[in-house]
Amino acid sequence: MKSIHFIALISLIILGCAPIPSVAQDLQSDSTGLDGDQFSLEGALDLFKQSGSLEAFEKKLNETDNSVNNLDLNEDGEVDYIRVIDHMDGNVHVIVLQVPVSEKENQDVAVLELEKTGEETAVLQIVGDEDLYGMERIAEPTEAAQAKPVQGRNGPNISAMPLRFVVNVWLWPSVRFMYAPGYRVYVSPWRWRVYPGWYRPFRPRPWHVFHVGVRPYRAHYTVVTTRRVVRARPIYAPHRAHAKVVHTRTTTRVTGPRGGHYRKTTTTTKVRSNGGGHRGGRGRH
Repeated sequence: MKSIHFIALISLIILGCAPIPSVAQDLQSDSTGLDGDQFSLEGALDLFKQSGSLEAFEKKLNETDNSVNNLDLNEDGEVDYIRVIDHMDGNVHVIVLQVPVSEKENQDVAVLELEKTGEETAVLQIVGDEDLYGMERIAEPTEAAQAKPVQGRNGPNISAMPLRFVVNVWLWPSVRFMYAPGYRVYVSPWRWRVYPGWYRPFRPRPWHVFHVGVRPYRAHYTVVTTRRVVRARPIYAPHRAHAKVVHTRTTTRVTGPRGGHYRKTTTTTKVRSNGGGHRGGRGRH
């Protein structure tokens, strides 16, 4: 009996010493070391989908229980307040997510590019600022389609590449609100250290903890390489704001010794369009 216990003890010791893949190791593969690690573009799209107005969207971005914003761009030990600013030109909305970094400087985090393309169709993307992500990072809402069997050498088989289609966001409450008659362009009234009464600053979460909450969004939003709202860039360009401290930090990490901490691990996906680029209906997830 003693020998059995001894063998079991030795087995446990060996297992304890053996390298076992961990969640932390898996998460580390997603890290670039840049500020963009601390803000989920996919999560921001999801909060926008849940909101009934841009004011409500701004509140969701800054609530303590969200898994979207973990930024501390000025490194003061508190998660940054993100304000929302809309620039409208005809059927195009350029919605800027911006952090007041100091009394004199602001830093754009990302831009939601929204365009009404028909009576009941609209397309939406979010573009992460290169000062946070090292390059422009684009994400959009998509939904999976049933993979179709293809004829192989040994008979029909399912395609290894799942199809995803662009979602028509027309029926999202926030989108309908912004295209309703009488909509007034929303510009956040808040600025550096002047925030709404409900706002309570909170400390950043450890990166590996924050990213556990971010991962579920990736099932419904896809990183892509194509910009769909072509008019958005010239509308946004004159308004872009960036802070020297953020730009310098990112440049140092990207171009430093051996590329600093920056590693291009982002996977981009080409997403098929359907019916002129947008899938009808609510695009529910």
